[in-house]
Amino acid sequence: MVEETDLRLPDGRTLHVYDTHPGDDARMPVFWHHGTPNLGSPPEPLFEVGDWLGLRWIGFDRPGYGGSTVAPGRTMTSVARDLEFVADSLGIGDLTVVGHSGGGSYALGTAATLGDRVRAVVALAAIAPYAVDGLDWFDGMIPSGVATLRAAAAGREVKTEYEASGVEYDPEFTPADVALFSTSWGWLGTVVGPALDAGPYGQIDDDVSYVLPWGCDPAGITAPVMLLHGAQDRIIPPGHAEWLAANLGTAKLALHPDEGHISILRHAEDSLVWLRDRAGRA
Repeated sequence: MVEETDLRLPDGRTLHVYDTHPGDDARMPVFWHHGTPNLGSPPEPLFEVGDWLGLRWIGFDRPGYGGSTVAPGRTMTSVARDLEFVADSLGIGDLTVVGHSGGGSYALGTAATLGDRVRAVVALAAIAPYAVDGLDWFDGMIPSGVATLRAAAAGREVKTEYEASGVEYDPEFTPADVALFSTSWGWLGTVVGPALDAGPYGQIDDDVSYVLPWGCDPAGITAPVMLLHGAQDRIIPPGHAEWLAANLGTAKLALHPDEGHISILRHAEDSLVWLRDRAGRA
């Protein structure tokens, strides 16, 4: 069972928060950063292994999604500060973070922003910062991804017009991705549609955030980082993971040759054992 609550931030915004074990301080707190476009509900396919490992999953809808107020111009750092407020409100000190796709980038941004408070990070299929030296950011990306993110790079207004034009995004899932949807990870289908019930700005502001400066330096992350990426991923090409691995001194990259953007999630369970052990809660 997941408890859902609304938290009021000092600036008047609301964050919709999810917590699998409210008040259970014996469990290791793991904050989940969701992908685009998803709700922030923690990943049900990982609940069983999470219980075995003694994890407490916490998540929240990023601004503009579900029950969370829109925040134009949000960045990796501003969302990390939202997470900090959630952790403080729940009486949580040290924490770990896990994220998939754009959520993987937000997980890294949390570690870069909150410093030693973050004990370990798992980032699956994460997006590297935009316009950095040594990375052709769009190389190998599907045409739909290039089009939507170039619109985002032109600014929030252009991106909003692009989304209103009726253009359809084709993720070009690999066979391995499609196969994963027939497993427990079919759960992803339950957090996509409802994510946009509050309007389009969660997705718009996500995409804009990927091409804005993060507001923090991922190279300054002090926590151990596990990067997992599929070599067949064309939604977020593996060059992003390779750049992150080369520029984050604490990062280890597991590049899986047969996996795509979604199917990389089949390796999430093993990464949680690594997360617990690196966080010193073995």
